[in-house]
Amino acid sequence: MTNANMETFKPIKPAKRPRIGLYSLGHAHYWNQFDGLLDRLLGYNRFIAERIGESAEVCNAGMIDGDEGARQAAEQFNAAGVDLIFCHAATYAMSASHLAIARTCKRPVVVLNLQPTAAMNYDATTTGEWLAHCVGCCVPEIANAYNRSGIDFHLVSGLLGLSQTPAISLADENTADHPEAIKAWDEIDAWVKAAAVKRTLDDGRMGFLGHTYPGMLDMYSDFTMMSAQTGMHVEVLEMCDLEKILQSVTPSETQSKLDQTHAMFELSEDSPADPLARKPKPEQLDVACRVAVAQEKLVHEFDLDALTYYYRGSEGNSLQQLQEAFILGHSLLTAQGIPCSGEGDMKTAVAMKICDILGVGGSYSELVACDYNHDTIILGHDGPFHIGIADGKPILRGMGLYHGKWGTGVSVEATVQKGPVTMLNLTQTGDGKLRMIANQGDAIEAPVLKIGNTMTHVKFDRGPSEMMNQWFALAPTHHAAMSVGHNRLQFEKVAKLMNIEFQVVSK
Repeated sequence: MTNANMETFKPIKPAKRPRIGLYSLGHAHYWNQFDGLLDRLLGYNRFIAERIGESAEVCNAGMIDGDEGARQAAEQFNAAGVDLIFCHAATYAMSASHLAIARTCKRPVVVLNLQPTAAMNYDATTTGEWLAHCVGCCVPEIANAYNRSGIDFHLVSGLLGLSQTPAISLADENTADHPEAIKAWDEIDAWVKAAAVKRTLDDGRMGFLGHTYPGMLDMYSDFTMMSAQTGMHVEVLEMCDLEKILQSVTPSETQSKLDQTHAMFELSEDSPADPLARKPKPEQLDVACRVAVAQEKLVHEFDLDALTYYYRGSEGNSLQQLQEAFILGHSLLTAQGIPCSGEGDMKTAVAMKICDILGVGGSYSELVACDYNHDTIILGHDGPFHIGIADGKPILRGMGLYHGKWGTGVSVEATVQKGPVTMLNLTQTGDGKLRMIANQGDAIEAPVLKIGNTMTHVKFDRGPSEMMNQWFALAPTHHAAMSVGHNRLQFEKVAKLMNIEFQVVSK
């Protein structure tokens, strides 16, 4: 995300660095036959380890050329608690020499079929030189052995991407700028990011404040199911937990949050169309900022990574009045890496968290309406909003009444950056399993309502009616996380590592 608003915030809890197991494959009989081959291949191994190590903790087992080394590597990976294993096909190797790693670790494996050179020096190449380049030779054998052993595996083929040629080489191995190297490393980086998502969720804590909006049956989720399938612990919170913290908020803390709010938001005037949407009153802003301080303290006190919330009490109830001020603080938290979803939609909070870990936003959205003149579906909500992906400065608007809810307060009015976007929906099917749905489109410039809601026109690769028929047939949750960029392939890798069904309509 490039929005300048993000410079104001530091994540409250940065994403976890994933733990990656790495080993290279070889054939022990080659080492005595071809001088320098082993050292050369270990050099490739170190290059891969260093490159992955820029964004992950790497447990590198080095060269595996026999079953004894494979068993030792498996113990090493298990002790390190790796999330994902990269198997580097460095030269021809027998599948039996390393199968024990995947069988013992029971972690997904990505096979790296990375050739050091774009083309061999055909006139000068010796057998030893060829063996440094015939990396793809053993990959079909690996795939066959993994498939028959029931091992989850994936493939990345391309060029290694060295920036200089080793002295031993007879060919040009400087392929760092070659499209096949760039593409391969984009794919590897995407797997590492997916592993970061799984690691962060496995160690994550989801706050559930209040209750689910009564009657929204798609919102309801079994806490045990959510923990089992996402890894996140669910911390059930009471409104009185927040009310107690609110009592500790000082005037200086409130003023500091108000200063931050003025820097982050534009304050609206009265809406030209909707009498419910007004210029925020000073007392509304003061209450919202005081509550925002308490919301941030709640996150720290309960060590939360995400939060879903909703509360409907009797009219005049102090807790009901407290929830009226939620939207500002939850938008600020979302910008600080603690995504907050309204109406008790825990599944969408997870989807927002996935987007945020990947650095692509994750703003709370639902279908607002269709615009058949612009051929778009308008997506948004009455808050909260991911400020980091806003198109310009978000607007704070006073609300005389929240639609379909109790109370008054301030709401966020904003539009997502124009350009590629991807909707990520996390839903639950009739058999109790989670399903991930990702649809790519483009946010375009088009008029939106001035009623205190977030709204973005999104054009998909098919018309609104066809898009809705096919999307909704997948039984989605009616909320989704809006991310910036075309992230379908990245989300698919996350789904694979989390063992969640993945579906897509608009590619």
